[in-house]
Formats: sequence, structure tokens, C-alpha cells
Amino acid sequence: MWSAAEAPAAERATAVRQAVGSQVVRVDIDLPQDPRDIQVELTLSSAGPVQVLTVRSMATTVTRSPRLARDDAEPHLFLTLQGAGRSAMAQHGRHAALSSGQFAVYTTTNPYTLMFDHGLDAHFFRIPLAELAMPESALRELSARALGAGNPVAELTAGYLQRIADSPDLRSRAVVGSLAQPTIDLVRAALLSSMTDPAMSKEAMQTTLELRILEYLRTHLGDHDLTAAKIATAHHISVRHLYTVLARADVRLGDWLRTQRLEACRRELAQDHARDRTIASIAHQWGFADATHFSRVFRETYGMTPRDWRATKARKSR
Repeated sequence: MWSAAEAPAAERATAVRQAVGSQVVRVDIDLPQDPRDIQVELTLSSAGPVQVLTVRSMATTVTRSPRLARDDAEPHLFLTLQGAGRSAMAQHGRHAALSSGQFAVYTTTNPYTLMFDHGLDAHFFRIPLAELAMPESALRELSARALGAGNPVAELTAGYLQRIADSPDLRSRAVVGSLAQPTIDLVRAALLSSMTDPAMSKEAMQTTLELRILEYLRTHLGDHDLTAAKIATAHHISVRHLYTVLARADVRLGDWLRTQRLEACRRELAQDHARDRTIASIAHQWGFADATHFSRVFRETYGMTPRDWRATKARKSR
């Protein structure tokens, strides 16, 4: 939590722009000339790759210019959930007016303008485009549109996001990490259900299915119950269709999991902080239930035992 009132008056405008630019996104912010009129309060938290920002401030306009949109920062999708009052936004030549409970999305890779003429009271959710895994054409079609009312999935999403943003317990580190993937999945579902062309929505889901499955595998790599059935259920498809999608990506599930898990163990064994951990515990962390089997597969793959590999990396680091 941060308030502009904490900064000296002479530095208040700079402090606001630096706080937003360094922690959230680089934008141009219109601020009053009189520092006493600069009233900005920020509450920032993260749920894995999802950032949650609550802002309350005086009336302002926020702009991401064409120059800033070309920066080399990681591309993100922003979702603005309007609190009390109204606001407006523009991107791709479209304008959206938001009332309380509605939301709109926009990407950092294209210029946008956010207008809070009667004060700013909103929650902002920032999601990496790579995590969202949606085609650029779909995001362009959905940006700068007022979403929420009249669409049951979007209404559900708005209520869910409001609950997360308003609840200190749900934004605590002890809880919030487990909500990252459900949040991303629900936002994606709301966006796809809001597309004007159902055929395009279905195509977008199919286009990103491979990416979403692979991201799911990476996220759950250490799970000991990571079966084809569980993966298929998580993506609402049959096991047969799962193998079809993976085959198109030239992925054989068992071989892929074994290779990725071995690489994760090899990286972990090379870390200084893991020197006091047993090899069995590291193997178990990354999905290997049998330490003996892990050691044998590791030796067959890399030409040395896990113990020898760790000893080699330890000598090189001295």
C-alpha cells in the first residue's frame, strides 16, 4: 500500500509516476500542478503472474503513447474493473464507457487512453499475454469494449475479480498464489464468451489449446498425480483429443514429462542453496516417486549420477 501523501510535496508528482512506471507499466499521467491536489492511493499485490492493483485518486487521464507501446517490456493484458462512478477508455480507435461493476481489457503493445474525469476508483488486473494464450486477433476484437452486463460468464468474472480485489485475506501471500491459474482461466473464458462471432470464439479456443496444455504441464510438472486423464479434465477435452493435440505439437506426454522433470532436477542440483538437500527430496519435488529409478534414468540421460553431477557443479563454483 502506498499513498502520494507520503512523498514530499515538491517530489509528489515524480513519486506517483515513478511508482506506477516501475511497479506496473510505463504511462503518461496527468497530474495537478498544485501538489496538494495530488491524491493517489495504490494497493498492489501479485497472484503468481497476475498483478492486482487498486487505485483511488483525483480525476486524471492515463495514456500509453505509441512510443511507450513499443518498449521492450513483457507484453501484458490489462483488465480495468470499474468501482464507484464511471470512466472511459480507448484503444484501436474504439471507446468504451464503464459503469460500476463493468470491465474492459487492453494490451500494452498498443497505445491506449484511460479517462477518469470524476476521480479514479478501479481495480486493475495485469496478466502476461503469454499466460493468457489468446490470438492477437481475438484480443484486438475484444479491447475497449464494456464487458460484464448481459453475459453470464463475464458477470461471474466481474464478481470474482471484485471479491479478490476487495478482500485482504484473498490478496494475502498465503492464499493468492493458488488463485493465479483459476483467475487467468476465468478471464480467458469471459473474453471468449464475449466475442461477437461464436465461430471465432471456438477457433480461438482451439488455436490456443496447445499453448494452454503445455503451460499447464509446466505449471504442474512436480505433481505426482499428473495423468493424461487429469490434464484432459482440466481442459474439458477427452484423453484421445489430448493426445491428438500433443501429437500436433510433436509431444509424447511420457517422454516430455520425463525430460522436463530431469532438466528441472539437474538445474536444482546445480544450485548452491540445494547442496544440503537430499537427492531423493529433489527428485520427489519434481515428480519422481522412486529415487532409485530417478538416479538410473538421470545416469542414462546425462552420463553421470545425480551425486556426481552435483559434485562437479560444486567444484566449478569454488
